[in-house]
Amino acid sequence: MPNITFTSPIMKKDKTIYAVAGNTATILALAKEHAIPIPFECGDGDCASCLIEVTHLDNKPAMAMMLTEKEKARLKELQMITPEEIEAAEVSDVPPRFRLACQFIPRDEDVMVHFTGTPGGSV
Repeated sequence: MPNITFTSPIMKKDKTIYAVAGNTATILALAKEHAIPIPFECGDGDCASCLIEVTHLDNKPAMAMMLTEKEKARLKELQMITPEEIEAAEVSDVPPRFRLACQFIPRDEDVMVHFTGTPGGSV
């Protein structure tokens, strides 16, 4: 069961939630369920307003979750991912640092999710 800790300058304090094992909800869905104010507009990977930075907190090897084509395109547009990071995620299962909350599904690992509170804002 992963622990997801949300942190942002617009929150009074960090908030950790416990995601149920096997849950396939995205970070954005979990944030909405727990009243965490990650900005979003489309919720489908088209706008990149839900940009987050993900830090892995446990000692287990980090696990990449497949990047969707929309997510790759938006992260490239924002210059938040390099071709090398995309290849590392797809070939070696090394997760990129920046993701879209509407596309990222946490796996069985503890992570910290940082967001600015500004749609598409640099984190």
